[in-house]
Amino acid sequence: MGNHVWVAGAEDAMGGRAGALVVRAGDAEEVPLPHEGVFRLLADGGAAGVNRLSLGAGSAGAPNHFHTRSTELFYVLGGTADFLLGAESATVTEGGLVLVPPGLTHAFGAAPGGGVELLVVLTPGVERFDYFRTLGRVQHGLAPFEDLLPHQDRYDVHFPGA
Repeated sequence: MGNHVWVAGAEDAMGGRAGALVVRAGDAEEVPLPHEGVFRLLADGGAAGVNRLSLGAGSAGAPNHFHTRSTELFYVLGGTADFLLGAESATVTEGGLVLVPPGLTHAFGAAPGGGVELLVVLTPGVERFDYFRTLGRVQHGLAPFEDLLPHQDRYDVHFPGA
């Protein structure tokens, strides 16, 4: 996890990390995306998986997908995001929040004409940093989308019809 620091604890009863996780500005691993986008990987697994996602104007963030075990929260830090939530669409601006329960198919991206900055939290957390690294390669044309399909259960990211 790069320069992530665990403080006030060592291991929980299951042998996992306990205590507080501190990720200072600039310490997060960055996965570049097209159109000046970037995933900033903040926390992986445990109580929550957290990333900060920057998308350039009109960039897709994720195609239609759903999670079976986790709730996903999107907080719009800046700009405007378009969401597809089941059959409903929603445009959400800075300061807005979207909470997606397990099982609800959803997609999102930057609204046309501008970029968006999102804080994305998945809880309970699933170790997904490798998913985001692969997704970065897919979006840059360095790996096929099909590379993600065998790992849908592992990352709790399921693509309808795949």
